[in-house]
Amino acid sequence: MTGAMLQVCQADYSRGDHAAAVVSLLDAYARDPMGGAEALSDFAKANLIPALAARPQAYSVLAFGGADGQTPVGLVNCIEGFSTFACRPLVNVHDVVVLDGYRGQRVAERMLALAEQIARERGACKLTLEVLQGNAGAIRLYQRVGFANYQLDPAMGHAQFWQKWL
Repeated sequence: MTGAMLQVCQADYSRGDHAAAVVSLLDAYARDPMGGAEALSDFAKANLIPALAARPQAYSVLAFGGADGQTPVGLVNCIEGFSTFACRPLVNVHDVVVLDGYRGQRVAERMLALAEQIARERGACKLTLEVLQGNAGAIRLYQRVGFANYQLDPAMGHAQFWQKWL
């Protein structure tokens, strides 16, 4: 990316180029080992943008790079939740995607800064995210920009992220 432009913006789901970028970047992430190594389903590809657009608590941040600054290279999807303890919104950083050729160039850092700015504008008390233990690069990034393992009391240890498929 040296010498290339980088533009970071909030995605506008009604714009065809932004919609296509969100779907293609999320599909690239899904195909990556850190995203599960399986392409998005045809259903997800066809319905993701209308589903996100229908949810006012969702927003996405895009990064465009390349020589002309028009090539989609990064994506952050965010979903607003609610902290009962703070009685304020919180924002979960649900997906962070940077294409291979653009990693290590602070693209994700710039996207996360905008995601944080939007969260603050929404009155959020915190950002949350999940990261795989084996994703050392992402862990370094998240620590560098201020994230840490979640805990209420150090004696009780760090929180674990669990799931149950429905």
